[in-house]
Amino acid sequence: MRALLALRSLVFLVLIPGTVAGYIPWRVLRPSRQLVLPSFSINSALASALAVVGVCVLLVCVWDFFQAGRGTLAPFDPPTRLVVRGLYRFTRNPMYNGVLALLLGQAWFFQSSALLQYALAIFIVFHLMVVVYEEPTLEMRFGESYRAYRGAVPRWGFTVRPFEKR
Repeated sequence: MRALLALRSLVFLVLIPGTVAGYIPWRVLRPSRQLVLPSFSINSALASALAVVGVCVLLVCVWDFFQAGRGTLAPFDPPTRLVVRGLYRFTRNPMYNGVLALLLGQAWFFQSSALLQYALAIFIVFHLMVVVYEEPTLEMRFGESYRAYRGAVPRWGFTVRPFEKR
């Protein structure tokens, strides 16, 4: 059972963020021939670091969904337990933040205004998904424990005091 969950987690990781933060940016950059690697500079190093941080955040969150939540990042195969560990103790949507950091790092690295606009559009989609679907669904599924979490941890920003499960 655990192996099947791990496989589903991996498949959805490739399909969902892989498409949003990999395939689509590649398609955006390809016609403009911006896929040429820039020469090394402080700018390119910082942009790469931002993208790597984004990937790491995404991977940690997928692991937490698998390990603590017993689910995947796919909305139709969500965690069965409320995940309030790791980065989720500091912000309610670290997985989305990781994808956005990866997209912004790519836009910066390739100096692409088209990718920057795409990242902004993705943020709007994420925000609407969170407000319209995820938050009401989590409140229905987890009730008071989610309301306490939501009251203590910001949706997009970060708190310096980690959330402590009661």
